Amino acid sequence: MRAVTRRLHRPVDLVAFAGGDGFLFVRDGVGLAGRGVAARIPRDAIGPTLAAIDADDDVQRAGTGPVAFGALPFLPGAGGELVVPAAVVGRDAEGTAWLTTIEGHDVDLTPARPPLTAAGGYTLRPGFEPRAFQAAVCRGRDLVRAGRLTKVVIARDVTVEGEHPIDVHAVLTRLRASFGSSHLFAVDGFIGASPELLVARHGDVVRAHPLAGTTPRTGDPTVDARLAAQLIASTKDQVEHRVTIEMVRDTLLPWCSYVDWEAEPSVVTVANVQHLGTLVEGRLSSPAPSVLELVAALQPTPALGGFPRAEALALIAELEPFDRGRYGGPVGWVDARGDGEWAVGIRCAQVSGRTARLLAGVGVVAGSDPDAELAETQAKFQAMLSAIVRP
Repeated sequence: MRAVTRRLHRPVDLVAFAGGDGFLFVRDGVGLAGRGVAARIPRDAIGPTLAAIDADDDVQRAGTGPVAFGALPFLPGAGGELVVPAAVVGRDAEGTAWLTTIEGHDVDLTPARPPLTAAGGYTLRPGFEPRAFQAAVCRGRDLVRAGRLTKVVIARDVTVEGEHPIDVHAVLTRLRASFGSSHLFAVDGFIGASPELLVARHGDVVRAHPLAGTTPRTGDPTVDARLAAQLIASTKDQVEHRVTIEMVRDTLLPWCSYVDWEAEPSVVTVANVQHLGTLVEGRLSSPAPSVLELVAALQPTPALGGFPRAEALALIAELEPFDRGRYGGPVGWVDARGDGEWAVGIRCAQVSGRTARLLAGVGVVAGSDPDAELAETQAKFQAMLSAIVRP
């Protein structure tokens, strides 16, 4: 294969370029969008495959040349594959835009038309019943109190079925309008708007922005400010957050000449909830690992699995009566240099025809309350429900 990258003199609407069946990873208009499939490559083979592609690259930025998108399973070691699109458009934070094409693949480069407004009936069915979920929360909390582990994340699932096929392009457009500061993604029907950056590598700079600890937003600035203050003051949420930050820091340190992080967590707001977040940044030592090596080391963080990891994953397998699939797994892109950006696959849905499967989870620690944890999942579901359901 041969990849040709050329500068574009005007930016392309990345959501429109991806349309309903393309590939997308974008935040605040910066990112990549792909269309068509040049190759599907197993996760373990993607590095050598991208490096072997002949690249004619006039732009030489992170994300130029051959690129692969992926949405990988939650469980470590579960494999997965990445997709090399036949055409990719990108835009960086400085406003530079480009187009990469894989020679020999004909792709319509015309952006998709704006989606039509549609309406219809929808049926919503919980998979993990609320009472059973609350019982699982209590079981996890009791094991934490007994000292068996520090934290475990318990998730539940909801299925939405519409009268008509769900328009992925329309859902992505609505998510951008409400959650544009999140990482908007689409890979093979797995779509969402994640506020959490798992890890990004640009050259020798590595960044992560783990989130843990959540409270709702009401739309009333006074109430939301009070809830944010309570979140910061919450011992339960601070414990949950600290476990995640320490794991991310300790995992990145062996690869870095230094790692720095914010002294205190800040409140990260999205349309429907608020989180505790801490920005982590470091300088990678030479030779720098590929972003996929960092993804493999970090995933799943305590924010989606728990801590210690092995004990938490075993308890999740015992308590959750379903396969998480790609929920909570890494979603993003990698280029031939090993640069890339990967978010945590949350605030998401797996869409197929008229059906969408949504998942949401909560971090269970010693201070967890089952009613509050159920309410937290309901708040988290609203991100995707508000984008999908159009009665």
